[in-house]
Amino acid sequence: MLLRKLRQTGPDVMMFILVILFLTWLGAFLHPEPPSALGFDEKPMPLFKILLSLTDFSAFFSVLIAFLLALLIAYLLVNFNTSAFFISERTFLPAVVYTLLTAVFPEYQVLNPVLPASVFLVLAIRRIVESYKVYGTAYSFFDAGVLLGTGSLFYAPLIWMGVLLAAGIVILRSITFRETVISFLGLAAPIFIVYGTMYAAGFNMQDQLSAVTWNLSGREAGYPLSGLKLAVIIIAAILILIAVAQLIPALNMKKIKSRKTFILFFWVFLVGFGITVLSGSVSGEMHWLLSIPSCYIITHYFVFSRSRRIPGIMMTVLFLLAVAAQALYYFR
Repeated sequence: MLLRKLRQTGPDVMMFILVILFLTWLGAFLHPEPPSALGFDEKPMPLFKILLSLTDFSAFFSVLIAFLLALLIAYLLVNFNTSAFFISERTFLPAVVYTLLTAVFPEYQVLNPVLPASVFLVLAIRRIVESYKVYGTAYSFFDAGVLLGTGSLFYAPLIWMGVLLAAGIVILRSITFRETVISFLGLAAPIFIVYGTMYAAGFNMQDQLSAVTWNLSGREAGYPLSGLKLAVIIIAAILILIAVAQLIPALNMKKIKSRKTFILFFWVFLVGFGITVLSGSVSGEMHWLLSIPSCYIITHYFVFSRSRRIPGIMMTVLFLLAVAAQALYYFR
């Protein structure tokens, strides 16, 4: 019944989703934590440092901005499918699933650099997909590179998502030297502009280089796992695997653009997972990025599963996971 209601697209469903988003952030508002609680204010990247200064280092305003960024991501996820229509159904489910997946990590409901970086990642993926069947040079790859480069100025490990530029060219286009070059010129452009401006303004560039190195490889990040937290993560992973198992055989029956879009999402997840595993500077905050492709894959399962009962059970389990994670964290 819950899933059937959420598959609708009326204004009442939109209000229900907003209520769900607010409730999953209620604990963060009642017990606001500053970015310093997780060390996100230590050697921040330049654009995230500006964002921190805008909050005046207030815990409440930091949480408020983080909430607004999460709301923006949820909107962009729905809007992306509405415009590209790769799921073949207009639905608010990507926003619901994303909200529930990210609610499993309540300790990261603080202002952190991954949130603004996630906004730029979604926009970059959208620009890559828009290159499909563009005649001549697809300059949208330059735009995607600029977006990823800008996002990396909030969260340095996002720079590794530059792999998506090459993957996007291979998946959606015929490989050309010009598109490859402009893609990576776009990736480098915001970095050169920002650091060039800082150099001209007299900033200590040794400190800036140290911050980049620290964010990419020097930050000692860890994520302590309790038994219950590990169980929550395993159950969420099983739900994603079930959705993937349903999606892979269905890819050949989809329109070419939809199929290529989902393949690109697999790349997003694999690159994000690789960053998480191989980079010692990355911790649980990466769930904000990994949940982006995951929410579309799970939504596809909810929409196209032949079973009527199992998707409803899965949605209920997602809700229970979010509730359990929030309760374990705020009432521990």
